[in-house]
Amino acid sequence: MDFLREYLKELRRPALVFFAFAAIFAVSFALYHLPLMAVLYPAMLCAAAGATLLFIDFVRKRRKYRELSRLAALPYSEIVRLPESESTAETGYQAVIRALTAGAAQREAEAVRRFRETVDYYTVWAHQIKTPITGMNLALEGEDTPLARRLRAGLLQIRQYVDMVLTYLRLDSESTDYVFREQALSDIVDEALSQFAPEFIDRRLTLDYAPSDFTVVTDGKWLSFVIEQLLSNALKYTKEGGIRIFTEGPQTLRISDTGIGIDPADLPRVFEKGYTGAGGHRDSRSSGIGLYLVKRVCDELGIGIGISSSPGVGTTVSLDFSQYDLKAE
Repeated sequence: MDFLREYLKELRRPALVFFAFAAIFAVSFALYHLPLMAVLYPAMLCAAAGATLLFIDFVRKRRKYRELSRLAALPYSEIVRLPESESTAETGYQAVIRALTAGAAQREAEAVRRFRETVDYYTVWAHQIKTPITGMNLALEGEDTPLARRLRAGLLQIRQYVDMVLTYLRLDSESTDYVFREQALSDIVDEALSQFAPEFIDRRLTLDYAPSDFTVVTDGKWLSFVIEQLLSNALKYTKEGGIRIFTEGPQTLRISDTGIGIDPADLPRVFEKGYTGAGGHRDSRSSGIGLYLVKRVCDELGIGIGISSSPGVGTTVSLDFSQYDLKAE
């Protein structure tokens, strides 16, 4: 319909020219007292011939319009060739399009190169910064004082922030390092909990944990990042009480806390990038990136994630491992 409207609009000028010439001939013949049929008959023949040519032109241009519409829906990198031009104006437009496409491809290649350099830099930086973190943790070994526990908790937060940087960059990388294999879910949860043990002790928070007895096909490293982030969030907003980790149903892991909870108006947006909500405004450490990365990683791993909460009561995050059908490598 859009094509027909544009095509009729395009025909207005030629139609006006045709009728203007016919009127000039009619007036000229009338002034010389010649029969008007001498004008009308040739005009009708010209109109018939013009209608035939117009129909052919309509079919040809509609075919070209459909081809251009198809090309417009493709990424510019997949557009190999444009339809053959039919006028000098079209030839000029196509030259401009080719120049713009070449420029866009060059800018994209440059952006990809810079992104890869950034990922490489932060990967090296992460490994370098983990060395002093590990050294400080080793220096605190054997120390079980409140100060040592707080220092270990602070070092754990630094390591988590480093992991968030790497995860943020790697999620948009062209290549990933996912290795899917069958492994016990309890092993991954146990390892994550061991990282937060000093904080549980120092803050006198309870832990109700029932180890699961099912296995999942997943990438252990990326799933560890998800669970550590969820535990970190739970601890961040839980001032008293504790955290409960349990399985429910065939393959669902739940992490529940007795923290400040989430306002119902904020729940639909907790996984949005940069969104902190009311709880984030009360806590200056909230960046709105943690849950966004968790959701992105879960999508990549094929894990369903859901969250429920009541202000002043607590929050429960559910990980559904029955959302995918993968085979172990």
